Amino acid sequence: MTDGVARIERVVATPAALELIAEIRAEHGPLLFHQSGGCCDGSSPMCYPIGEFRIGDGDILLGEVDGTPVYIGRAQGEAWAHTQLILDVVPGRGGMFSLDNGRERRFLTRGRVFTDAERDQLARP
Repeated sequence: MTDGVARIERVVATPAALELIAEIRAEHGPLLFHQSGGCCDGSSPMCYPIGEFRIGDGDILLGEVDGTPVYIGRAQGEAWAHTQLILDVVPGRGGMFSLDNGRERRFLTRGRVFTDAERDQLARP
């Protein structure tokens, strides 16, 4: 909150996601997420140890959840600019290269369209 106004976040996490992040962090240390744009693991949020995934010039930082940075490809981030990404957890197998693989729970990104007022606030410097 800044000057009594709640800050609008581009990415947030559910309690279940925060719990799984803490579990994985306890085993692997600092983490990062990259919102996949397709290919091998569909469009799953992929979880990696810091330093094991190269962030490129085409990636943008959406924000952080519990101190864990969340990145997305620039083109995909621009396409989803009207949407708050919600990191959640569902039953199932994680992405092949993601640290949630083999835990019988996996990360899933949900979306919520920003209200007009929220979009206006996001647009402010």
